[in-house]
This record gives sequence, structure tokens and C-alpha cells, in this order.
Amino acid sequence: MSSVEEVFSSKGRVKVLKVLSKFGELNISEIARRAGLNHATTASHLSWLKQAGLVEEKNFGRIRIFRFKIEDPRARAIKELFDSFSYLEV
Repeated sequence: MSSVEEVFSSKGRVKVLKVLSKFGELNISEIARRAGLNHATTASHLSWLKQAGLVEEKNFGRIRIFRFKIEDPRARAIKELFDSFSYLEV
């Protein structure tokens, strides 16, 4: 199991989590675009988040969809944290 420090230790990983917590599920290209990251970096963060159990991957042929696992209490807490800061964004 990953520690809170590991989950939030990467700015890129936080961006990916923020995108997925907001949209629920997206393909890797859309996650990369919305997070402002390149494809390889996004793929690396998604792989780490899958291992941590916060994200799951669904495959439809060659299309890979990544889903934020809101049913996980840790993921739900992360979403609540992001939501609590969203009112501060302009």
C-alpha cells in the first residue's frame, strides 16, 4: 500500500489524479492533454496509480480507458480534498 507522501510526491501524479477525480474516466490521450503532460509521463503515472489501487484500466481493443476508483475510501478522500480546493480556483 502506498503512503500519502508517495501519492502526492509528484506534481504530475497529482495532475493526473485531479483530472481523473473530476472526469471519472478518460483515455490516456485525453488525460495527458488535460493534465498538460506528455503521453509517456502520463502512462508512467497511470501505471503507478494502478499499482496503488487508485485507478483501474479497462481495455476495449486498442483503446485503454482509465477510471478513478471512487469506491476506494482513499480515492474518495482525494476527490473530497480536490473538491474542497476547487472553489479557490478562478
